[in-house]
Amino acid sequence: MSKHILVIGGGVIGLSVAHACAKRGLRVTLLERHAAERDNCSFGNAGMIVPSHFVPLAAPGMVALGLKWMWNPESPFYIKPRLDAELFDWAHKFWRAANPEHVRRSAPLIRDLSFASRALFAEFAAPPGNDFGLVQRGLVMLCKTGPALEEEAKFAAQANALGVPAQVLDAKQLAQLDPGVTMDVAGGIYFPKDCHLSPHRFLATLQDQCAKLGVEFCWNTEVTGWRLSGPRINAVSTTRGEFAADEIILCGGSWSAVIARELGLNIPLQAGKGYSLTLTKPRQLPQICAIFTEARVAVTPMDGALRFGGTMEIAGLNEDINPVRVQGILKAVPKYYPQFRVEDFAGLSPWRGLRPCSPDGLPYLGRTAKFANLTLATGHAMMGLSLAPITGKLVGEILSGEKTSFELSLLSPDRYA
Repeated sequence: MSKHILVIGGGVIGLSVAHACAKRGLRVTLLERHAAERDNCSFGNAGMIVPSHFVPLAAPGMVALGLKWMWNPESPFYIKPRLDAELFDWAHKFWRAANPEHVRRSAPLIRDLSFASRALFAEFAAPPGNDFGLVQRGLVMLCKTGPALEEEAKFAAQANALGVPAQVLDAKQLAQLDPGVTMDVAGGIYFPKDCHLSPHRFLATLQDQCAKLGVEFCWNTEVTGWRLSGPRINAVSTTRGEFAADEIILCGGSWSAVIARELGLNIPLQAGKGYSLTLTKPRQLPQICAIFTEARVAVTPMDGALRFGGTMEIAGLNEDINPVRVQGILKAVPKYYPQFRVEDFAGLSPWRGLRPCSPDGLPYLGRTAKFANLTLATGHAMMGLSLAPITGKLVGEILSGEKTSFELSLLSPDRYA
């Protein structure tokens, strides 16, 4: 009889892990605390697959930039002031990680994982019926000002040196690249290897494929405790009873640290809240996804609609919508796309999701030393969708006892033990 795998979390990482394990012939049960008709962090994001994002969130200059932004309630980054020991600990670890050496060590691995994941997306989209709107036309980083373009041009040189193709374009070249939208920018950087898709359609396709492979889904099932036997987890207690399994995979997103705490594991995480709004009938429809560099707003065409998303709000595990943060996104749109108006978004309900952010900007991926049958796959921050397929493949390799496709010591779940 094949191993029984218990996956905790039904977001894009949990589904990708379940799919990869089921393809290997393993028996998989997936527990999700929400109903099947959920709307968590995986569904309303920008849908970008981004080899261009090889620099971890903890990078030189980010601390100073974050301190500058956090005093503006409409800025791309905000930390809600609160007396919280875990937040202070996370911030201290972020500060320590935001250095050139960390980027030097991490960037090649993030690059390799991203390109491997991109290939898996293309492979998954190939069979008939697996249409989730995968568009392989690249991404543009749009710079409103000359100084921003100069700074991004330095990053483009770094990208090319690392094997990630990047082209510096002026405003006229950008207009030729994507004539579907009017842009008011100084120029931008074009990353031809980036892609985008419809997250909702991708998740629906992935879930359907999991079901066909025999994955058992348990919705409205929240973890409440553990039954342990020395270095092994024998079973997981939930709101719907106990589930025994040979292997446990924790893919709980922003709730992973809370779940792991009951096991005595230290997995520093902060929930980074992001927002998005989707225009179903936009004034103009670009063909290439974009990021407004100074405003940190992502823009993605999806099935004739246009999604705008952004902000990083560190405010704990709450899913309340802060209208001031949403306004920051809306006000940025006409600055880069002058044909659009803030009024275009009147009556739209903002979506929000909590991204699981580690202090060093790298996911937690691998087995723990404390429990022989526990593997973590969480902490991907804004890269959850982008790195989901390769995360699933790597977990499958770990559970099968194979040598993993990549050396994963930088991603060890025990690095803050």
